[in-house]
Amino acid sequence: MPMGLAQLILSRKGFGHLPSVTFNSKPPLTDYSPSLSCALIYPESMAKLTVNDIEVNGKRVFVRVDYNVPMEEKDGEMVINDETRIKATIPTLDLLIEKGAKIILTAHLGRPKGERVPSMSLRPVAAKLSDIICRPVAFVDECIGETVENTVGQMQPGDIVLLENVRYHKEEEANDADFAESLAKVADVYVNDAFGAAHRAHASTAGVANIVKSRGGQSAAGLLMERELKFLGEELEEPARPFVVILGGAKVSDKIKVIDRLLEKADTILIGGAMAYTFKLAQGYTVGTSLVEKDKVNVAQQALDKASEKGVKFLLPTDNTVTESAKVDGKWTFKNERNNPDVNIPDGVEGVDIGPETAKTYSDECAAAKTVLWNGPMGIFEDPRFAVGTFAVADAVAGATKNGATSIIGGGDSVKAINKSGLGDQVTFMSTGGGASLEFLEGKELPGVAALSDQ
Repeated sequence: MPMGLAQLILSRKGFGHLPSVTFNSKPPLTDYSPSLSCALIYPESMAKLTVNDIEVNGKRVFVRVDYNVPMEEKDGEMVINDETRIKATIPTLDLLIEKGAKIILTAHLGRPKGERVPSMSLRPVAAKLSDIICRPVAFVDECIGETVENTVGQMQPGDIVLLENVRYHKEEEANDADFAESLAKVADVYVNDAFGAAHRAHASTAGVANIVKSRGGQSAAGLLMERELKFLGEELEEPARPFVVILGGAKVSDKIKVIDRLLEKADTILIGGAMAYTFKLAQGYTVGTSLVEKDKVNVAQQALDKASEKGVKFLLPTDNTVTESAKVDGKWTFKNERNNPDVNIPDGVEGVDIGPETAKTYSDECAAAKTVLWNGPMGIFEDPRFAVGTFAVADAVAGATKNGATSIIGGGDSVKAINKSGLGDQVTFMSTGGGASLEFLEGKELPGVAALSDQ
């Protein structure tokens, strides 16, 4: 009689910690309301299958997840700094376990560029997922080939296997057809729960989905993907009003397409971060040594003009925290930080955060909102001296949510910021996408969604 999968994995050296539970134990489902029963709303109004719609009992379900989590080395081991993306997949995994699926997880980590980079291995993620979900998670140090096929061949319903970093193969990002076929060898059903990677047409995000469909199988969205598309799509298509948008970050060029699209929907747009200084230049104000895109001043002016034409309230900081900066040994240092109460920023200093007057104005706008979308911090929030404005906005968004508003945090640094403020559990929805969130808000087709089966 062949060795069971749990025993097989436990016998391998270096797997790491596994909980002392049997492989097929079935913990209670996470307290989560997974199904919105309605079809997914996509920009083309095309309904896609979700994991709620498919029969998976006894089937090999190939699940693309986004486990591109931040790590750092401690005492010779890679340690996960933020488990948000791992925890976000638990509802989908719980549902698949309950339905009796054999779950094969695949993901990428970092940019290994087709090489095996030990610091970018997903092995620590397997151990962390096992701890979180309270059941064994087997790890295979490859994502294609005989070892993968043999391991999957021994799986029982409810078992979970995590494959090694799919980007160890350069063919992944090239969406190579042969590589996608190799991945798909262990797939009866495909589920994409990796919204953060859905804007890339890679082998694991699009290629496998199309192969499974071509064989007569089903490719469906996971519960996280469903929620992402609901809140970034359906909720913002007809938002409850007033609809307030808060945009920050460094560059106007990164957000201008989002701004242009949201000017069609928003009642108020609040601008923070370094991008605000390019808008200030467009209005004729001085910005000192603040980070600006001088070649995008005309683009900023066009956005201001459109806001005026549409009757959208478009607010910029009226005061700032400023500092003197210098580059020492390749690193930026800041000193003599202080509040600048004037809309103009004097020579010799740069803006690094919104000031208290602006923070109050923005907070008051949030308090009146029924829908809030926040994408981008108000300053260099990683430095406590320049996090005051960002945290004030986080507090205002949480307060609006408590008063009944729908609040959507649009991924990337916004999620990091609100988590750092300790208010991450007091908003309606936090996107796990960075670039994917922006592209979806711009109205672009996401290849990882387009490849899914129509309902």
